[in-house]
Amino acid sequence: MDIRILPSNIANMIAAGEVVQRPASVVKELMENSVDAGADQVTVVIQDAGRTLIQVIDNGCGMTPDQAVLCFERHATSKLQSAEDLNNILTFGFRGEALASIAAVAEVTLKTRQESEELGCQVEFADSRHISTAEVSTPRGCNFSVRNLFYNVPARRKFLKSDNVEFKHIVSEFTRVAMTRPDVGFTLTHNGKDVYVLRPAKSLKFRIQDMFGANVANDVVDINAETSVVTINGYVGRPAAARKMLGNQYFFVNGRFFKSPYLHKAVMKAYESLIPEGTTPSYFIYLDINPQAVDVNIHPTKTEIKFEDDSVIFQVLFACIRKTLGQNSFGESIDFDREGVPDIPAFGKNFDEFRPVTEPQLGLDQSYNPFDNDGFPSFDSPYENFASGSAGSAPSGSPLPPAFPGAAEPDNIWNVPASDFIPADFPSADIPAYGHQQSGYQSPSHYVEKRDDYGKLFEDKLAPSKSVLVLQGKYIITTARSGLMMVNIGRAMERILYDRFLEAMSKNSHVTQTALFPVSVQVGVENMCIFEEHSQLLAGLGFDIAPFGTDTIVVNGVPEGYSAEAGKVQSMIGDLLLILSEDHSALPEMMIANLAARFARLGSLSGDPVTNPMEAQRLIDQLFACENPEYTSSGRRIVSIMPIDDIDRKF
Repeated sequence: MDIRILPSNIANMIAAGEVVQRPASVVKELMENSVDAGADQVTVVIQDAGRTLIQVIDNGCGMTPDQAVLCFERHATSKLQSAEDLNNILTFGFRGEALASIAAVAEVTLKTRQESEELGCQVEFADSRHISTAEVSTPRGCNFSVRNLFYNVPARRKFLKSDNVEFKHIVSEFTRVAMTRPDVGFTLTHNGKDVYVLRPAKSLKFRIQDMFGANVANDVVDINAETSVVTINGYVGRPAAARKMLGNQYFFVNGRFFKSPYLHKAVMKAYESLIPEGTTPSYFIYLDINPQAVDVNIHPTKTEIKFEDDSVIFQVLFACIRKTLGQNSFGESIDFDREGVPDIPAFGKNFDEFRPVTEPQLGLDQSYNPFDNDGFPSFDSPYENFASGSAGSAPSGSPLPPAFPGAAEPDNIWNVPASDFIPADFPSADIPAYGHQQSGYQSPSHYVEKRDDYGKLFEDKLAPSKSVLVLQGKYIITTARSGLMMVNIGRAMERILYDRFLEAMSKNSHVTQTALFPVSVQVGVENMCIFEEHSQLLAGLGFDIAPFGTDTIVVNGVPEGYSAEAGKVQSMIGDLLLILSEDHSALPEMMIANLAARFARLGSLSGDPVTNPMEAQRLIDQLFACENPEYTSSGRRIVSIMPIDDIDRKF
């Protein structure tokens, strides 16, 4: 075989595969260079999520014409002079691969000028080749324009995601850099629209408010700890503000963002038993550590690092957060301050000596008959006037209803004519022994013997359907031919919604339940991209969600079966983001079934509770209209029947 050295442009393209993975990578590298150059104002201009243009403008120190050309060579850097400098890295960039990698896969134009120079220069690169250099009039600092990213690598360009997804990643990188330097102003513009306009902030707390809103800033408390190993500063969220949706979790070391599942466990352990399972608090944690005790050069994107003694940092971080949560008394508190509180006597068994107790007198209208005109007094009833509130027109000798003081108790509960007990429209053929037109009605005792049968007939006439019982809002209990049927309410709702969503996604048919009052939810700029990416899917399922500004959505309606209550809608949005953030690259049929199952599960958790037999009966009717009413889409049982033989054995 022949061994040869790769041309520099091909070597740069290979290196670019590690450094420049997507447009967000270019934004990250150029913003970090601007901050390292001492800029106090950085502007990022994006078109078409970075495919067409990525422009980063700063007012930093700038470069000379020679430096402007040299910076595009591989391993060209101003951060390192010797090998010992690798142990004291406090800047973002240092390896000198970023600009060379970007120039290998895009068309790059750089305009730059130093403060001491009257004119600046313009340098153009494409495909790792220097195209031209010219003098231009330009402000102090650097102005990088990166156009047509991956124009010479069609495969890489083809595998880019949609504009919403790519812009979400750009926002993420922009946020990470902006959070490291609150004293620097940052601006982000996408397709001519300002997304962020961040002025230099007085403190980190103000930068959090500018980026994530007042709600997040008001729900965090500061942490600080200083040891010989590490100094910790920053903010952690209140336990009550923990949310299911991920986001607003940031670690920084020596001013550099990094990811650490290990230290994340320390944070979650500190919140143990303080937040519901499945939720995550917000945190913005800054670590200051000796540069020689940390290695930031283990990953091309420099988001993963190694600590010399990470177990000590774990313990310090855990103790610091735990102490802060304890000092702020986020648990239930007891107020022992009794100054100015009136004395309340502690009454014991002799309480009657202080205030006599008068037992309420319970009245009983023994002449009341529930079958008399559907339970309401008839117009010819002797108690008609009492029902309407007139107490002075009772017939002579008739007992007063017990609601009136001094009413006399009737001597005989059967002193009301039989015609008052039986509705006029009740068929006499059904009760031949004591019909209201039959002469066989002889005595009250005869009616007493027969009234149970009459009651059953009358009940069947009014409510022919079977009786339904709701048990603790979790189960529906009703009768079946073979015994007692029990239905799990949550799983029944899940099955109903699953079938409904499958039909909606396959036939584009949906039912939207309009909210009485629209609910606004602040989700952040990154999550706004997720909603825009899946707007058609959400609309097809029955969600009526509209953007409001750059970081807030308004929920005008939800699918039928979901709750439109404000609190449940806000919780639902967090779950919705988790579902939409997952990778749905499977086969279309599997993707539709999976999404329908997830949305159905979400709807069963956020739906309105079943509280009365009418709602329970409606749920049962909808369940048995499903294709498979016995099991959920995940195979969990919905309906269980206890045979009459099993019931008999219990007695």
